[in-house]
Amino acid sequence: MPSTNGHGPKRAILYARVSTDEQARSGYSLAQQIEALREYAAREGYEVLEEVQDAGQSGASLERPGMDRVRDLVAAGGVSVVLAQDRDRIAREPAYHYLLRREFEEHGTKLRAMNDRGDDSPEGELTDGILDQLAKYERAKIAERTRRGMMRKARVGRVVVTRPAYGFRYNEARDALVVCEPEMAVVEKVFWLAADGLGQRAIQTRLFKEGVPSPTGKPHWDGRMIKRIVDNDAYRPHTFEEISALLAPEVAATLDPDKEYGVQWYNRQRVTERTISEPDDSGGRRYRKTRTFKWRPREEWIAAPVPAHVSRSLVDLARSAMDGRSGRERKYLNRPWELRGLMRCQCKRKMKTRTTQLKNGTRYHYYHCPRNGRAYTCSRSVSGQRRLRPQFGISSAGC
Repeated sequence: MPSTNGHGPKRAILYARVSTDEQARSGYSLAQQIEALREYAAREGYEVLEEVQDAGQSGASLERPGMDRVRDLVAAGGVSVVLAQDRDRIAREPAYHYLLRREFEEHGTKLRAMNDRGDDSPEGELTDGILDQLAKYERAKIAERTRRGMMRKARVGRVVVTRPAYGFRYNEARDALVVCEPEMAVVEKVFWLAADGLGQRAIQTRLFKEGVPSPTGKPHWDGRMIKRIVDNDAYRPHTFEEISALLAPEVAATLDPDKEYGVQWYNRQRVTERTISEPDDSGGRRYRKTRTFKWRPREEWIAAPVPAHVSRSLVDLARSAMDGRSGRERKYLNRPWELRGLMRCQCKRKMKTRTTQLKNGTRYHYYHCPRNGRAYTCSRSVSGQRRLRPQFGISSAGC
């Protein structure tokens, strides 16, 4: 393979990539790719400038730390070729191949893969383009087969979640869930606190003070995590008749009619994941994955039975309390919020209600804009930030 400028040393960058599932499924590994590239570079007489790796990165995006490093090295000049073992290691989207090839050509650099079948002729580009389309097709088929297999398992009552809900563990066969007693005790405590009228923030504070770690092992709980626990049907017991109506007859026949079961739902949302990069405080870049969710029609949802542990009456009471109240203070209100749902801030958002209690027992009820957690302060309005008038608050003692 000749140098890009026809003279001088031939310098190469070796690039290897593997996504999380590819290594387990197809035997790809970064070490194997790098070793193959080293042998190829030595055989072709290339001087290796740098070996760049992308671990756990999808080929469906160009937002990868390793690929950004390659592009920076190419832009700095002096690179003859960027080498990868296979074309789908560079990207699984044909348009990305084209963009990278044109970008590298501006700096006198070639983009090559060991499985290239063509050259720089129109016929060669056509051949490589077909390979790129096949890689994209293969990725789509793999995703389709994986999803279809998971749905098939779910329809026969098998649990196929990546990570069980808090309070559950896989059985030895990893096809059903069993109760984890210590975690389920925490789940039950969350329901008791919610049923007692505590809001998400109050429950967060209570669990933190008692030293109860979150499901992720952190000392602080996320309010959204508490809400997800309360709303999760896996914790709400269903009678045999109710669960049978959601399952295939052959699955319902395997259940005990005298027991109650929770429901693990599948196929409720369509998830789209992508990687984005953004500048960090140190002048570099940080990478994070974002996911968007879109609800599927209810008739496409698939139910699977899981063991029930929490009392159904407790679950229903906790849900009713959390849906109908915005915190512990709402439990003790004996006067209606006359302007609830009607009062709006200058920023056009509906005002929310809040109650605080002083040390002397006085309760103070007021409305506030949800755009800012500080009372009386709106984070955005037509005329900028402004103080809401104090008469929006109503002071009362002993409520």
